[in-house]
Amino acid sequence: MILPQPSINHKIVQIAYVVNDVHEAAERWVRTFGVGPFFILDRPQVGDPMHRGKPQKVEFSAALAQAGDVHIELIEQHCDSPSCYRDLIPKGQEGFHHVAVIVEDYKSEVARYEGMGFPVAASGMFGPLSFCYVDASPVMMGMIEILEDLPFIHNYFARVREAAEAWDGSNPIRDANDLAG
Repeated sequence: MILPQPSINHKIVQIAYVVNDVHEAAERWVRTFGVGPFFILDRPQVGDPMHRGKPQKVEFSAALAQAGDVHIELIEQHCDSPSCYRDLIPKGQEGFHHVAVIVEDYKSEVARYEGMGFPVAASGMFGPLSFCYVDASPVMMGMIEILEDLPFIHNYFARVREAAEAWDGSNPIRDANDLAG
């Protein structure tokens, strides 16, 4: 069977890590790489949250920043619920979790990955945006977050990038509500 191919030069827009404390991890990135500012998204509400095909809420926070052309996401899980984060990174440990891609045809791309044997580990809605994580860890050492191609996500990434490009090193850790606009 020939599987559908991804678009040529599929652009990875984000790399993400599971961390024990988003504030402390963001501060490490600022000190080590000079990346910032980081925006803390504290316990966001995800619509229709699913884990491995079953409804499952997960309490988490994320620290978000832009490093050149790559968006950085640091994720801290606050609860003990099963999750795509704990599927790869045990509680108390830190490590690489996923890369993210924005795709034009969300349903087809999810089906393509599933056809490759990469099951959907988690899915949900963030505002108007459908997203999921496919578990490609046996082959790619991590998951792939698939983001629906909507103006919402492009505007979000643009605001984080603009903040990074204008950053003078002050106020390196900020509230994600500062991105509204």
